[in-house]
Amino acid sequence: MHNPEHANFPRAGFFRRLGAMVYDLMLAVAVYMFAGAIGFGLFTLLVKTGIIGMQGQQHISDLLNNTPLYAGVYQVYLVICVATFYALFWSRGGQTLGMRAWRLKVQHPNGQNLSLITAYARVVWSLLGLGNIAILMSGDKLALQDSMTRSEVVVLSKEANQMRNWHGA
Repeated sequence: MHNPEHANFPRAGFFRRLGAMVYDLMLAVAVYMFAGAIGFGLFTLLVKTGIIGMQGQQHISDLLNNTPLYAGVYQVYLVICVATFYALFWSRGGQTLGMRAWRLKVQHPNGQNLSLITAYARVVWSLLGLGNIAILMSGDKLALQDSMTRSEVVVLSKEANQMRNWHGA
């Protein structure tokens, strides 16, 4: 979606982004826990049906945590779930719930929403939020993930942030 009216809003600074990150961290933890419960349930189902053997472990959680292959696949699955949370919100409407609360939107400089691929790249380049430190060192208020994905985070007006203007997930 392309919203040229959003192309002229000012870029967001570090502390405003930090506020949105705190909100979104709570949501990301919830996504992580929910995905973890589903993943553990599926793993338990595979063990109970005999598809995966217990390999000498007494508890299913020990099998999952003490087997490098299973633990690695499980952690990758959880990371993908949390990354997808961000990527879907950023590519659909340019805002996570925390960003909405702080009237922030991620977009290309012309107001266009990010593609899903660009949103995933943005997740990677954010370096778990550390990419935002670049804002403090530059005068253009661009974080590492902004520069690497040719995007920006802008502060919307109250009117532009209203639900009728938001076509998010």
